[in-house]
Amino acid sequence: MSTSEDASGTYRRYLSAVMLHGHAGARACDLGGTDLYALNILDLAGAMTPGELSARTGLTTGPTTRLIDRLEQGGYVRRVPSPEDRRKVIVEPVGAPADLDRVLAPARRRIGEILGGYTDEQREVLYDYFTRAATAFREAAEELRG
Repeated sequence: MSTSEDASGTYRRYLSAVMLHGHAGARACDLGGTDLYALNILDLAGAMTPGELSARTGLTTGPTTRLIDRLEQGGYVRRVPSPEDRRKVIVEPVGAPADLDRVLAPARRRIGEILGGYTDEQREVLYDYFTRAATAFREAAEELRG
């Protein structure tokens, strides 16, 4: 096996593990994977229009509306009029799943231990990679959407 094949397999196993944990964490909080993903987007980016949330999740209009309905019924988001245009709606986060911190704590602890084993310089490289890879994945998703 070549080094690039080994690196590719290692990376794919990592991505699969991240996705598996995300789905398991969502289920442990009685949410769907997309619901938890959307809450993470709102937590990181703040309030946004349903259209923006749709674009960031990759969902079409109908599924996005149902997603927002579920999150609103769960007490995680609310719809409010846009301050710029009262005809528009903004979705803003108002809460997180009660068990989310407990559910994520074991992974956060384990990842913290791993990161703690690296030097400051190595962590800087890792954080640079995460930042640049996130941009690359978002751009590739945009290309796929056409």
